This record gives sequence, structure tokens and C-alpha cells, in this order.
Amino acid sequence: MDPTAESDVQEGPAFEAAAAERGRRLDVVVAERFPGYSRSRVAVLAGRGQVLVDGRPRKPAFRLRAGQRVRVLAPSSDPVAVAPQSIPLAIVHEDADVLVIDKPAGMTVHPAPGHPRDTLVNAVLAHVPELSGIAGSLRPGVVHRLDKDTSGLLVIAKTDAAYRSLVAQLRARTVTRVYLALVRGTVRRERGAITAPIGRHPIHRTRMAVVPHGRPAVTHFAILERLPGATLVECRLETGRTHQIRVHLRHIGHPVLGDPVYGQRSAEIARQALHAARLEFTHPRTGEPIVCTAPPPEDYARLLEILRGGNSPGAPSGRARSRKREVLGAMDRRSLR
Repeated sequence: MDPTAESDVQEGPAFEAAAAERGRRLDVVVAERFPGYSRSRVAVLAGRGQVLVDGRPRKPAFRLRAGQRVRVLAPSSDPVAVAPQSIPLAIVHEDADVLVIDKPAGMTVHPAPGHPRDTLVNAVLAHVPELSGIAGSLRPGVVHRLDKDTSGLLVIAKTDAAYRSLVAQLRARTVTRVYLALVRGTVRRERGAITAPIGRHPIHRTRMAVVPHGRPAVTHFAILERLPGATLVECRLETGRTHQIRVHLRHIGHPVLGDPVYGQRSAEIARQALHAARLEFTHPRTGEPIVCTAPPPEDYARLLEILRGGNSPGAPSGRARSRKREVLGAMDRRSLR
């Protein structure tokens, strides 16, 4: 039976197996590629014939070859119901095709089992009820993600055509994603690139790490400001692996401040000091360049002020607020674009 003919499935995520994934189990690779799918869920879907390799259903233990096309046929009636919620959104750009949002730290991008509410997707569905469902029922319109405790810009596709265009741009690496990272220690090089493959940590499976047979990953960086015991770094993603910037900065000995997974917690900020500050892409319908920027939020600006010696933890600072735009100005002067 052709699984694509089933009425209870719809097309889900797809990818081409990389050289580094040759010989690896199908269920493991799919779960690593798409964190919204647990390995156990992938195994269940594969058992139903809903994980295809080059158009043919394969079992969870199937060993991949480089270049094979993998597609997941996700159930259209997902076990997690996604309900619209009236949650305020910081909208940076909106038109009939795309929506660019400045996500606050602490907000998860999309629902997952055990966390069906209070996510960015819940909020976006209330704002755009007819949102594109091409990315699946749990992640309608979501083109790329940010970690829960990373703040900043991400784009949502409002139509299927916009989604396909933006995903193609990401694959072609023509989308510019620039982050601000406050890291521990003094980074000596003014600019450079971290080229190191990323995969699951061999022991701590919920973490990522630089591993010999991981997926290729490249992060470009430039120093914006050196501070006592810390450095403000601009990072541009060439690839988009899970936790890429956090893993790469730890790899070179300068973990992001406040990162409880790849560094250590901080008394000055309650999350990792990572902010997606600039997003550039080609409009999927008009072909015009879209450039969006977002200054770092209050907790980030306050940490900067503390490191500059201008404030104590927890104290309000009007000066910190006034300096948010200064950081974006520094990015423009030393841009990695």
C-alpha cells in the first residue's frame, strides 16, 4: 500500500542525508534533524510506513546512504492540539506573506507533548488564523527556530509558497542570521570562523557537542567590545545546527554567559546571553530584500551595563535602555554580512 495515499497523513519535514550520516540508523538521524520528533515517535511512524527513503517506506533501523532523500509523513491529527492564544507579539515586519517577530527569552517556539500552550505558535495562530500548515500541525509556518531562552528575530511563513521559498533560501545559505553573544573571557582574535562538526553529545544525549562525525557547522564571528572578564561578540550563522552558536563558543573556550547547559548560570542574567539581532532574506513573492533588526532586551542591556561597571545586579538603568541601539550601531560598523 502506498502510504502517501492514506487520508490520515500529510507531508512533513524532508531532507537529503549528508555524508556524515552514512551508515546511521534512520530513526536516530530523523530525531536529530527534527527535535520535534522523538526517536520513539519516529519509530512508530516508520512502523506505519510513514518514513520514506527515496520514496519507499523503511524501518527504524534502516541504515542511510549519503544523498538519499528522507521524508516524514506526519499524522494530520497530531496528539498535541495546538490552540490559538491571545499572547502579545513584538512584530517587527508583517505583510501578506511573512511575519517577523522579536521573540522574548523564556518563550518556546512551538508546542510539544507536555507543553501544548504558551508558545510562539499559539500566539501566532491567534494573530494569523489561516497560517500555513506546510511545516506540520505543531509548527505551522515555522521556518527556523530559536532556543527557548534565546531572544530575538525569527520569520514565520504565512503561506505555503512563502514557506517553500524561505526554506529554499535557508538551504542555499542566502538568509543572514546575526546574533549578539556575551561570552566568558577575552576573545583574542578580532574576527574569524569556527568550523567544527556538531552532533549529539556521546554521553549527555540531550546536549549537542563538537564530534568527529557530526554535521558540518560554520559560525562566523567578530568582536564588538571587550569587557572585564567578558567579550561582546557578533556571530553569523552559515549553517543552522541545533545550539550551534552555544556549542561553537564553548568549543573555543568562551561559553555564552548564563548558559546553564554549555557554560554556567549567572547571577546577573537568568538565561544565556544570546540574542538574534539581525535577520535578512529575500521576500518570497516580490524578490525585495527584507532587513530586520532588534536591539537586545532589557535583561541583556542590563548585563552589558553591569559588565561595563555602570550598574549593580537587579538595579534599573535608564542608561542601559538607551544603549540598546548603540549595540546595533556597533554591529553595522563591524558587520559580518
